[in-house]
Amino acid sequence: MTNWPVFFTTLLSVLIFATSCQQPAPEPIEPNTPAPDIVQTPQKVSFHDICADILKDYVDDNGMVNYNKLRLKRYQLKTVLDKFDTLKVDEYNSWPKEDKIAFWINAYNMQMLNIIVKNYPIKPSRIFSVFWGPKSIRHIKGDINGIWNNYKFIVMDEEFTLGEIEKRIFHKEFNDPRVFFALSRASLSGPPLRSEPYYGRKLNEQLDDQTKKFLANPRGFRIDRDAGAVHLSALLQPTWFGNEFVGKYATDKKFKDKNPATRAVLNFITNYVSEQDVSFLEVENYSVRYIAYDWTLNE
Repeated sequence: MTNWPVFFTTLLSVLIFATSCQQPAPEPIEPNTPAPDIVQTPQKVSFHDICADILKDYVDDNGMVNYNKLRLKRYQLKTVLDKFDTLKVDEYNSWPKEDKIAFWINAYNMQMLNIIVKNYPIKPSRIFSVFWGPKSIRHIKGDINGIWNNYKFIVMDEEFTLGEIEKRIFHKEFNDPRVFFALSRASLSGPPLRSEPYYGRKLNEQLDDQTKKFLANPRGFRIDRDAGAVHLSALLQPTWFGNEFVGKYATDKKFKDKNPATRAVLNFITNYVSEQDVSFLEVENYSVRYIAYDWTLNE
């Protein structure tokens, strides 16, 4: 006879043992997918806007400046220059390279406006007016180098002249010769002054546009096919800014009969002029001549 109490007790023990041996099904393991990189939006530096009103109100589309009206707003111009003085170095160092370049171009151009306004209207020398014309900026300080070396202003609590900015900032620190088509020389043969500030976020576009405008002007570049001559701005002479192009553009594959600075300038120019002009520059025989510089005030 079956002992039912013992049977059920044994069966219950077996079931409990079997249940305790069962392992729960492992949970599915999620693949270890790295978190997507966060795309950093380029920093929009608003500092450059301090120059916007002056450039918009007193510079026309051709780069001519209304100095007569601007001199009545000298306080506004001084306020802008004071902003360059009080900018903190730490803030400047946090900017992208393009905004740093834009900053120095704007500082240079604002100071150039300030120098001209201080000396406006220009008081011509009776003797030199015969050679320079009555509105030449060479009359200022009696020496054209005086504009670049004798007028000092403060940037980030440090003293600079225009000449020091050219040499120390644009020649040594930033290697982009297009910058020299953006710096105002307050004269008809110089690069046209833009009616807007330079901005890091569109600096490349602005510098390319400046280069094209400068080379489209007969004072900057022209070809005389009949005479077999290429005329270049005096700014592009090796003794002026021509050597600034050597580092990037002095390839010896083309223009082999030219000196390194001229070769570099011609290589650079082929990126900004028409196909017909490029063809002439690359395969024709011609001499390179430099255009006499016109220091007449850009008004």
